[in-house]
Amino acid sequence: MSSGELALKARGIQMEYRDRQTGNTLLAIESVDLDVADGSFVSLLGPSGCGKSTFLKIVNGLLRATAGEITLRGAGKTREDAMVFQDAALFPWYSILDNVAYGLVCAGVSSKTARKRAAPYIDLVGLAGFADKYPYQLSGGMQQRANLARALAVDSAILLMDEPFAALDAQTREVMQSELLRIWNAAKKTVLFVTHQIYEAVYLSDRVVVMAARPGRIIADVTIELPRPRVLAVKRTPEFARYEEQIWRLIGQHGPELLE
Repeated sequence: MSSGELALKARGIQMEYRDRQTGNTLLAIESVDLDVADGSFVSLLGPSGCGKSTFLKIVNGLLRATAGEITLRGAGKTREDAMVFQDAALFPWYSILDNVAYGLVCAGVSSKTARKRAAPYIDLVGLAGFADKYPYQLSGGMQQRANLARALAVDSAILLMDEPFAALDAQTREVMQSELLRIWNAAKKTVLFVTHQIYEAVYLSDRVVVMAARPGRIIADVTIELPRPRVLAVKRTPEFARYEEQIWRLIGQHGPELLE
């Protein structure tokens, strides 16, 4: 799906924190360079504390890097991008339609126009007929669909997803992985996806970028050449297993604790 144009270019990203008690400086992310092609699906894989989520927040504008530069589609970053977290974080007093329209309203779009623009995304994520329902009336998987629709409706340059399926049961997680690929293909979006799960990264991605911790850094960038569109059965193929094994070997070179 990639057009060859860069949706994201990160150069020399570094993030430091100062310990308020000791005054010591903690280097959380060190010299991260990353290119993400327009329309591609790239996963960041690594352990807790390796800086995956921190990097997403820097791209999003929620955090300011200590050093380095983020460029989106050839221009310096000037606005936030859509982000999907593990917790759907829907407003319980809003209908699903109003939740999906919320980001547009925050951007200054009138409520009427925002609702009109949000409606097609509810259908796209498989929630047709649920626009007037409230979050408590939806399952966890359906709430994450609404969360995804809200992010898509903003129509940002890149969709940032921070372990969005981690709280779901195994069966629902597999369904949502397949649904995400369908939606990604239909919406023609660029996705940067954070996960701890090797099989999830291989199944979803064009590339799997492996990170290590202390400090957070990229240790490998694996291109996934499995054919698209992908179906769940691909996880049982020898080719899929070879990618999993390759990534496990890379992780093993930096310590088996990487994905703990």
